[in-house]
Amino acid sequence: MKAAIYRKYGGPEVVRIEDTARPAPGPGEMLVKVAHGSVTTADWRLRAGAFPGVLAVPGRLMFGLRRPRQPVLGSEFSGEVVALGAGVTEFAPGQAVFGFVMQGAHAEYLVVKAAGAVLPVPEGLDPAEAAALPFGGLSALVFLRDYAKLAPGQKLLVVGASGGVGAYAVQIARALGAEVTGVASGAHEAFVRGLGAVGFVDYRRQSLRGLGSRFDVVIDTVGATDFATARAVLAPRGVFVPLNFGVREIGQALWSQVFGRRKLRLGVSGDTKADLRVLARWVEEGRLRPVIDRRFPLTEIRAAYALVEGRHRQGAILLDMAA
Repeated sequence: MKAAIYRKYGGPEVVRIEDTARPAPGPGEMLVKVAHGSVTTADWRLRAGAFPGVLAVPGRLMFGLRRPRQPVLGSEFSGEVVALGAGVTEFAPGQAVFGFVMQGAHAEYLVVKAAGAVLPVPEGLDPAEAAALPFGGLSALVFLRDYAKLAPGQKLLVVGASGGVGAYAVQIARALGAEVTGVASGAHEAFVRGLGAVGFVDYRRQSLRGLGSRFDVVIDTVGATDFATARAVLAPRGVFVPLNFGVREIGQALWSQVFGRRKLRLGVSGDTKADLRVLARWVEEGRLRPVIDRRFPLTEIRAAYALVEGRHRQGAILLDMAA
């Protein structure tokens, strides 16, 4: 099978399309023929070995100190079940599925755990759209619902509102009953408002500090702001939730829990079947839609990486395996 392989950390040039052995499912697993995948910010950081802040050392220890342990990246996918391992009864060969794995989806075939974050493609949803949903959708859901504790009627500021996570944060916040203001470049204003934001800030023209202390929650999906700036726009007892953090943020989070009226909360995204079901249900109800910026064939994955690293996209960057 064809797969995007990287055997050392570096820029997009380290990724090559190679032939590799087709995997076989074990007990509790199934083999999926991948139709669509994506390139995410996480894929970029893993490929480059660019783990943010305090995660630099544990990241290398987990994924490979000098070279990557797993040579195939890719987390979100959609495709067709082609074989079942022993004990799998929830799925059937020929079934269209989508989901999230830690790595391995940048390939024509992928082994996934049937009990993991994988579900049938929702009725009426294009498989390519399904592949654009898990990474950004799950991250936004977990950080807003579980860490920020976003409640109906609260005011939310989304920094990076047009990106791979931000585009879902705007929609999910609306689904949770919040009022959303998005932060992005002015070129993305119509896009962000179309997702449901009632307010918009062009970061190139307006300072966040000038917005006043009026937001209950600030979520930074791209690492573009800090706790000092967030405090200036948070209401008393407001919460700042950054997806990227280092040693400084860990210290600030601990301090804020004891002494601060405004809190900084840190966490990592969980990727579960239950949360994927929430996203699928919202799609079926029309409360959430997958967002795709551009699509590339697997053979042009380097160009896909370059677009992701440019940090100016609108939604997911897809890979079409058969193109």
